[in-house]
Amino acid sequence: MLHFSKWKQLGILLTVLVAIIVALPNVLPAKYQDMLRPYGLKPMTLGLDLQGGVNILLEIDRDDLRKRLTEQLVGDMRSSLRESKIGYSGINRGPDGVRVRITKPEDVDKAVTELRKLAQPVDAGGLFGGATSAALFDVKVEGQQVNFIFNEQGIDSKIQQAVSQSIKIVEKRVNPDGVVEATIQQQGKDRIVVQLPGVQDSQEVKSRLDRTAKLTFQLLCEAQPTGQGQNPPPECKSLVMKDDPAQTMWVQTSSRATVDGADLTDARGAFDQNNQPVVSFRFNQKGAERFGKLTRDNVGKPFAIVLDDLIMSAPRINEPILGGSGQISGNFTVEETNSLAVVLRSGALPAKLTIVEERTVGPSLGSDSIEAGFNASVIGLVLVVIFMIIAYGLFGIFANIALLLNLIMLIAVMSFFGFTMTLPGIAAIVLTMGMAVDSNVIIFERMREEWRNGRSAMSAIETGFKSAFATIFDSNFTALIAAVVLFGVGSGPVKGFAIAHVVGILTTVFTAYTVTRYIVSLWVGWAKPKEVPL
Repeated sequence: MLHFSKWKQLGILLTVLVAIIVALPNVLPAKYQDMLRPYGLKPMTLGLDLQGGVNILLEIDRDDLRKRLTEQLVGDMRSSLRESKIGYSGINRGPDGVRVRITKPEDVDKAVTELRKLAQPVDAGGLFGGATSAALFDVKVEGQQVNFIFNEQGIDSKIQQAVSQSIKIVEKRVNPDGVVEATIQQQGKDRIVVQLPGVQDSQEVKSRLDRTAKLTFQLLCEAQPTGQGQNPPPECKSLVMKDDPAQTMWVQTSSRATVDGADLTDARGAFDQNNQPVVSFRFNQKGAERFGKLTRDNVGKPFAIVLDDLIMSAPRINEPILGGSGQISGNFTVEETNSLAVVLRSGALPAKLTIVEERTVGPSLGSDSIEAGFNASVIGLVLVVIFMIIAYGLFGIFANIALLLNLIMLIAVMSFFGFTMTLPGIAAIVLTMGMAVDSNVIIFERMREEWRNGRSAMSAIETGFKSAFATIFDSNFTALIAAVVLFGVGSGPVKGFAIAHVVGILTTVFTAYTVTRYIVSLWVGWAKPKEVPL
């Protein structure tokens, strides 16, 4: 147990050396930290409670989601009935769904068959991740009237999907370059928490979150308004021009006449041939094919580039646009094009997000927390060191060396993987120090027991390490299970504690058993003791 091959010794020394190098930026001045960042060496990421920042709580707007689903259903119902050549007298929207009356009684069965296809089943996560299917609408027939009634289970499933999609989109919007250590996670069924450590001005963040950024390319209707107050014809929608709000145009709402900007793969701020700021965009293969077909089938017709229900421009299709790329102009400033490009790259939100809580944590509060946590750690470390020396003498010094290396390795792992250190995380570090020496206490007490039972010094030391391993492993493994469960079911501060605790357990097992044993083996080889100094 006390014999280490040269390769094992080299592995232990290299591990310790790498840990010291990786943890080093945490104690260096800021200018040296910046010099080391290109080499992948950086200090620990501090959470919102340690360095201050912005905390925003968002909520999916259920009414807005219902409105969007209703609009989509109305358009699909019209297209489906017209394609099937089924007459209908009108489509009425209500708070609980959509109703349509079929003109001829003999067409009701055929209409119901076609319309049921629009019920839109949604996959929802069942128990333990099993998929369950729920329809967005229940279809009920009353004579010649077909009713699409919202299914609450389907709406809940759609909200779950919307939350998952929104988390990814929000992350791209608030952290497009990946340089801000943002924490974005779900809270409850329909809420999202956004934490941006180090950010003090929340206005820019809120402006990006508030934008819907729904981009579409829609053909204009053949008929156009000739005056104010006119209602658009069926399958048309009235929108205003961005540059001239007094001017309205009618655009087609049919899916055949629309290409959705959801298929964009890239959007960048650029300049056109007249050196005016524009947004250049590029579609993926699916979007490029749809955009190419739309322009190829409608050469000579005008179409509108619509962003958030505002017509940016309405150019005429002079020739098919088959390359899958183009530009959006609209008297933008350079800042507007860059901001718009960020939002377009992230995609449109599936539903409106409402800010229900906004909180800014000042850096002074964070610095106070750091100081308090640092003091607590130092006091705990000093008390543990004193206790180990008093209780175990020379072996207590060995344990303290391993404890210091354990702390360095924990900081190194947190820094390397970019884990966020929070105030509860500092509490986990203090707990880890206690657990680390607890493992050494088990080993030393086992040695002391074997020595008192008449074993030789070498045999007592070796037996102490060998017999204590199972106890150390079992105790740390059960603690690891608890920490993993905390991470899985917890959120916010609980996750911060769990991450630091998991890392601390892993480094504790390595240092308390391997490093301490290696230090003792070096001492045994040098001193060749006749008795155990315990």
